[in-house]
Amino acid sequence: MNFRNFRLTIVLRILLIIASAILLITIFRKPEFVISSIILSIAIIFQIVALVKYVERTNRKLTTFLDSVRHSDFVSSFSDHGLGKSFDELNTAFNEVINEFKRTRAAKEEHFNYLQTVVQHVSIGIIVFEKNGKVDIFNNAVKSLLKINNLRLISDLNKIDSNLADLMKKIKAGSREVIRVFVEDELLQLSVRATEFSMRQKDYMLVSLQNIHSELEAKEMDSWQKLIRVLTHEIMNSITPIVSLSSTVKDLLIDQETTRLNKKIEEDDVETSLSALNTIEKRSEGLLNFVQVYRNLTRIPKPNFRYFEVAGLFDRIENLLKPKFHESRIESRFIVIPGSLMLTADPDLIEQVVINLVINSIHAVKNAEKPKILVRATQLSPHKVTINVFDNGHGIKPDVMEKIFVPFFTSKKEGSGIGLSLSREIMRLHKGNITVRSKPWKETVFTLHF
Repeated sequence: MNFRNFRLTIVLRILLIIASAILLITIFRKPEFVISSIILSIAIIFQIVALVKYVERTNRKLTTFLDSVRHSDFVSSFSDHGLGKSFDELNTAFNEVINEFKRTRAAKEEHFNYLQTVVQHVSIGIIVFEKNGKVDIFNNAVKSLLKINNLRLISDLNKIDSNLADLMKKIKAGSREVIRVFVEDELLQLSVRATEFSMRQKDYMLVSLQNIHSELEAKEMDSWQKLIRVLTHEIMNSITPIVSLSSTVKDLLIDQETTRLNKKIEEDDVETSLSALNTIEKRSEGLLNFVQVYRNLTRIPKPNFRYFEVAGLFDRIENLLKPKFHESRIESRFIVIPGSLMLTADPDLIEQVVINLVINSIHAVKNAEKPKILVRATQLSPHKVTINVFDNGHGIKPDVMEKIFVPFFTSKKEGSGIGLSLSREIMRLHKGNITVRSKPWKETVFTLHF
């Protein structure tokens, strides 16, 4: 008989307790068995306590299992041989759960190590810190960028720059800022972006740092080179004929032999001199106008932000340009979606930008078979508005596309070439931007992003 079998053991123990109880009842009233009755009573109590403990071993096993889960102690295993099928199934279930926890923990550790490897490998600096300033993660790129080996608190960044830590704390999620920092006498222009998230009932801020100093320098140099090429081209176009005509006038008025004023000037020479002087005057006026236009480009007024209806803005522009549409037989439409769309901007400056774009479109559709211009304002989200200017004109060639925003660059015979650069600068002052896409003789779209 196998007494380790749980069910059989329980039955035998109960039967033994019952037999002991019957025997106790039988001898309890007999004086000669008083001592035996006491001993038997103690034995019955002992048997009951032992039975309870034996039955509660399942609860103890369950408690041990839950403690293992709570403390992530997955070393122990569960086994009870000979207690019956139900106990074998219970132990098997416990061991399977323990093994699943082991696999889950191993997978989490592998995933954590994978993310740590990726974070440490990327060339962009990453700092994760709590709201109280305690730094949770910072990668090797931050160490290399800021020349630091340890970063426990975000306030430690004040050792590099007195304002850097405050900027990190105050930067808003989703925003992007460019800051200038000197690290060991080296200027860094850092592009800083931030996002917020919550984990384990704590709020965290993730900030990325990227040094864009070299890219900005290259872009700035490229812009300067383009501007200088345009300026030198315009200035040389004016200066060359002025120098040539001045030399011609000098030759007519000065006697080359005596180097004195020639008193015997023929009538034809006088007319030639006057014509040359007129040309010099016109070219000088053109050069002066060019400089004046450049000065206007650098003196854009600061936007006076107001909250206004886009529909009213479109009505004014449409009424202003209606004669040009009629004269050129252009089909034009101004659409606002929704009709009550409001915009926070400087209405005068934005009106100037839209008028400039529409006038460009009028020139572009000049030779189109069925000229069309569409101006449409759309609210894409509560904080995002776009204004599009469509036309089906000759479009913009790919090799010209990157130059159209360069000041004084123009592919038209008339015009100063500052309209689009002025428009882009106005949009920059509004914290927005202007983009363009074009398919010649199909569709060209300039988009203002607010």
